[in-house]
Amino acid sequence: MTDIEKYLAQFIVGVIGAGSMGGAIARGLVQSGALPGERVLACDHNAYKLEALASDCGIQTFADADALLAANPDAVVLAVKPQVLSGVLSSCAEALKGRLVVSIAAGVTIATLEEALPGSRVVRVMPNLPVSVRSGASAICGGSSATSVDVALVQQLFSALGSAKVMREDQLDAEGAVVGCAPAYFALMVDALTRAGIRSGLRAADAREMVNATMLGVAASLARSGEHPRAYMEAVTSPGGTTAAALYELEPALTQACYDAVDAALARTAELAKG
Repeated sequence: MTDIEKYLAQFIVGVIGAGSMGGAIARGLVQSGALPGERVLACDHNAYKLEALASDCGIQTFADADALLAANPDAVVLAVKPQVLSGVLSSCAEALKGRLVVSIAAGVTIATLEEALPGSRVVRVMPNLPVSVRSGASAICGGSSATSVDVALVQQLFSALGSAKVMREDQLDAEGAVVGCAPAYFALMVDALTRAGIRSGLRAADAREMVNATMLGVAASLARSGEHPRAYMEAVTSPGGTTAAALYELEPALTQACYDAVDAALARTAELAKG
């Protein structure tokens, strides 16, 4: 057992905000075996979400952040929307002093967080929604007061939810625009292909099921083999064949659309950072 694993053996994590992402993080930490339910705390204004976490995973739930912080968690994940984060920071700053604080708010810099939370050890994380099925991707960056142990602990926790990489803060926004938004990009691709199948005469339910199965198969194959996507494409593309004809039309438009989408996401991230 490593030193980090020994430390985690007594570690308590509190999650403020049990929405789509916060709830997925709390649930994933327990279901992955990273932490037992009694050492994961969650609070939210939505009692139904808290009831589900408690009944499904044995997570301790609280009506508000003050009650959660009174339970003395070792680390606190701020999983609220960027637009409401400032209110949470101002109301909880005193109680968060001396704690490891993990923010997943897009566009809110470490400098902003540290200014609002004097005495806290801040780590920024940019996760994506597939952490809900423990197949997510998270970028991690420690603040000026965060220790190497703090960063290693956060990486260990988020590794239980998928891939977790330590990066510079200037890389976090790009990771968010590419990987953080990617679940929506992939879902849009599935929907577009499904609609194309319907347009070409397939039943809607059949098209959706087969496209979903294919997406899962491609993801599993690439993850298992480590094969470059280009090599995978070549394996299913015969010279002069139907896939080659389709890719000739799709690749330029899709590539440019991805560039434009990431640029738009980065622009919006910059706007959020300005408040």
